[in-house]
Amino acid sequence: MLDMRRLRVLHELKLRGTLSAVADALAYSPSAVSQQLAQLEREAGVPLIQKAGRRVALTPQGEVLAAHAARLLDGLEAAEAAVSQTLTSVSGTVRLAVFQSAAHAIIPRAITLVAAQHPELRVITVEREPDEALFEVSARDFDLVIAEQYPGHTRAHRSDLDRVPLGNDAIRLAMPPDAGDTPIASVDDFAASARHRPWVMEPQGTASRTWALQLCRGAGFEPDVRFETADLMAHIRLISSGNAVGLLPDLVWAGEHPSVTLRELPGNPQREVFTSARPANASRPGVVAVRAALAQAVAEIAP
Repeated sequence: MLDMRRLRVLHELKLRGTLSAVADALAYSPSAVSQQLAQLEREAGVPLIQKAGRRVALTPQGEVLAAHAARLLDGLEAAEAAVSQTLTSVSGTVRLAVFQSAAHAIIPRAITLVAAQHPELRVITVEREPDEALFEVSARDFDLVIAEQYPGHTRAHRSDLDRVPLGNDAIRLAMPPDAGDTPIASVDDFAASARHRPWVMEPQGTASRTWALQLCRGAGFEPDVRFETADLMAHIRLISSGNAVGLLPDLVWAGEHPSVTLRELPGNPQREVFTSARPANASRPGVVAVRAALAQAVAEIAP
């Protein structure tokens, strides 16, 4: 008989790729992970892992068993969701990963709604970049993620996660308060307004940075990026103090009056904001309740 706990270890190795990463995820020592896998090999009667340079890889038999382990874990999660649906109150814990501007704009109101409607439900929120968070939901580190997708930037498709839209978030050119109110009617207007100014952008490798660079280069100039930070509140301070321009999504204002000059961009670009969960867990009442609160919070701050 195969042990479900050891199958979970094999599944984690398939997801994370290294014994040390599996140990960190499961709060085991690396030696304990190796022992669990060795015992699972004895139970299965076939080799499941093999050396691949300094790393380990799954054998063909290990790949087959890891795929079955994933389905078994989904089945257990679906069973837990089905049981929780029979209860008269929504309780337990929902672990939510969220990117920064959503944490600022959506989470406070959503948590207030959850507390009022489901006082026995505990919501833990952690700030994560969307790509990292989507993986961590897939890996069962979180139950739910709020993520975003920029125009023309397609994230890797994850067939193991669902996707529920929360709304569209307009992105505008943010300039110092004294920049005036001349509209940007064309790409040439955008270039004229921003070409010779210092810029603040999010770090290299983020979807927002990639999209911002493409926008500027499409307008015929390379932005002078003097400030790089993931903190959008720092972006606002740098822009409002006259030290930079940048591209800010409407969510950063959370319904408050902007402290900078905002100009609409050609084509009125918007990013899509959505939530993702594992399908087996999506029907759990706690996840359903948090999604409903998030949707209501977004509806309340929409213009």
